[in-house]
Formats: sequence, C-alpha cells, structure tokens
Amino acid sequence: MRVRDWQDIVEEVVDSGADPDGWRAVAGDRRGGLGEDMFIGHPSAGVFQLKTYARNPFDVKGVGSEVARRIDDDLEPLFPDRDHDGRFGVQSAPEDEDAAAESAKRLEEVLKTHADAPTTGDALFEDVMDALDSPAFGPMEYEFDGRPEEMDDLSETFEEAEELLSKELDDLIEEDGVGRGFE
Repeated sequence: MRVRDWQDIVEEVVDSGADPDGWRAVAGDRRGGLGEDMFIGHPSAGVFQLKTYARNPFDVKGVGSEVARRIDDDLEPLFPDRDHDGRFGVQSAPEDEDAAAESAKRLEEVLKTHADAPTTGDALFEDVMDALDSPAFGPMEYEFDGRPEEMDDLSETFEEAEELLSKELDDLIEEDGVGRGFE
C-alpha cells in the first residue's frame, strides 16, 4: 500500500474515467484524533481512504491510499445506496475563462429548467453535476459530529491502512503544531 497526499488521491478519482455517478462515500470524524476520515468508492474504479485535517480554514492537509481495487460483495453494504439522502461531488477547476463561462451557462440553463418544472432534489443534484461535468458524484453517508457505523466497519476491514494512514496524519499534525493550540 502506498501512502500519498490526499490531493493525489482526489486527482486519481477525477482522472479515473469511471462512470461519474457511480461513486459513493462514507465520511465522518476521525476516531481518536484531529481531522476527518473518508472512504470513497466506485464498483470498478476502487476504494480510496482519505484522512485530512484543516490546518486553518484555507489549508487542508492529509494523506490517502487506494485500499481496494473495486467494491466487492463484502464492501457493497458498507456504502450508501443511490436512494440515500446525503450527496457529494468532486469538481475540477475550469481550465480557463472560456470553460468557466460555458459551465456557468450550462448551470444557468439547468437551474431555469428546474425552476419551471416539478422536480426533486436528487434530479436537480444530478443535473447540476452533469452540467458542471463533475468527474465523481453520488450518495454519501456523513456525520458532522461523529462517525457513521459504516465508517468503523470500513476502518476495521482495512485495519492495516487505517493504522498506517493514522500514523502518517499524526506526523503531519505534529509537524504543523496544530494540536498545541495557541501560544
């Protein structure tokens, strides 16, 4: 298992070429430490584990790794299904001003269409992600002030990765002095 910067993992997700709406995620507070944990998976692109913390509101640091090559039958029930209420999306920055303007135009049309017709939150979300050409989006189980049960199950399933990534993140936190508070 290779530990990498969390942004490299997100870039791998973006560049995977997998069906964008096939991704699913589970996230929550980090067990026994500062930061958050996230598992993001796709049936054919793999399962990735991320551990991050906010050094300050503008600087997020973290580590991650691919922990499985696909979501198999044992992992399937640990990820939310398509009908789950929570959602997430991964977005790449527009390449230039023209690309940004084109994305904004597509987004405006989607919002106008949904404003004029009966719709659902799920349908709006999917159309917005399509309009923005999001490379990865889908249902997400997330707890703002805790850990979903599935997060603990995934952490136990990938116990070796959990321990290694926790140690690497703790080293980053120690280097930054984030855990010391104000001096």
